[in-house]
Amino acid sequence: MIENTETTEGTQPNKPVTPTAKSGRGRQFLFNALGVIVLLVVAILGGYSSGLGIRRSNQDSVIMQQLGEQYQNALIDIQFGRYENAKQRLEWIIDNEPTFPGAMEKLTEVLVLSNQPTPTLTPSLTPTPDFSGAQEAFTRAQQLIAAQDWTGALQALDSMRKMDANYEQSKVDGMYYFALRNYGYSLIVQQGNLEGGIYQLTLAERFGPLDRDSDGLRNGARYYLIGASFWELDWAEALNYFNQVAGYGLWDGTMTVGERIHIASMRYGDELFGRGQFCDAVTQYQNAQAIAVLDAAATENFEAAYRQCYPATATPDLTLTVSPPAGSESPTEEPKTEEPTVPPTIAPPQ
Repeated sequence: MIENTETTEGTQPNKPVTPTAKSGRGRQFLFNALGVIVLLVVAILGGYSSGLGIRRSNQDSVIMQQLGEQYQNALIDIQFGRYENAKQRLEWIIDNEPTFPGAMEKLTEVLVLSNQPTPTLTPSLTPTPDFSGAQEAFTRAQQLIAAQDWTGALQALDSMRKMDANYEQSKVDGMYYFALRNYGYSLIVQQGNLEGGIYQLTLAERFGPLDRDSDGLRNGARYYLIGASFWELDWAEALNYFNQVAGYGLWDGTMTVGERIHIASMRYGDELFGRGQFCDAVTQYQNAQAIAVLDAAATENFEAAYRQCYPATATPDLTLTVSPPAGSESPTEEPKTEEPTVPPTIAPPQ
């Protein structure tokens, strides 16, 4: 105890810290920590929400593509009388997307076809099949394919297969593939019959893998139909799908993909303008303007949105005032001349 007393002698006494100062610093530290935690939580929630939105958008695109594929497979099932398979596909489509174009109508058609009574066939003597016409039908199909009469060629091939299913089987399969592939391609490109073209190309795929051009065209037609399903319902989604097939030159018998993009861009621009997103609206109007002239509504909104996005700025006064250096006269200033002082006239004394 003596040693501790000696070592502390002569030292400066510590200034006591008041409880008020300690509690003030503690509260300040607590508030700062809470502020940092709140900012972190807001940032995490914002990133999570953005990620969910992107994931949901990608998931919707995948689902729509699956719906389109199932619809085409249902058409094939109907063609071959597999009504139960077609019914299951169409019901799945309607469960996931009740407004999918054509699904409800095809389901009704399938239900009617599947409930038709099967006619009772009266047994009769089966005539001996005559296969002498198979060669003639085969030659006829070759001639029609050379003339690019795809429907006629397919009818000739069907007739030949009914006569003799084994006649030149490998060659006939190749002719089926060639006729179906080119028929589907022409339906899409020349006639704008997208659904029919997709159907024929899918039939061709049963005889062999599609080439890159026809497979890409089929996928483009599917995207076009999906985009058309959003028409006047969701302009942003419609644009999303049409922009992906902008270079395919597709049309559906009424409008080309370029015309679809032009109209959808204007209407989406109108939506953005109504929501006060003026700069985004300007972008959509400019995209539409690059294709064709804007209509009256889009022109009016475009001008108003442009003024809001790019407000006019005051023109600065460019007139410069040059001050002469100290001790020198201005070059534009005329030198001052002193007027002579006229002495006053003194009248002589009277």
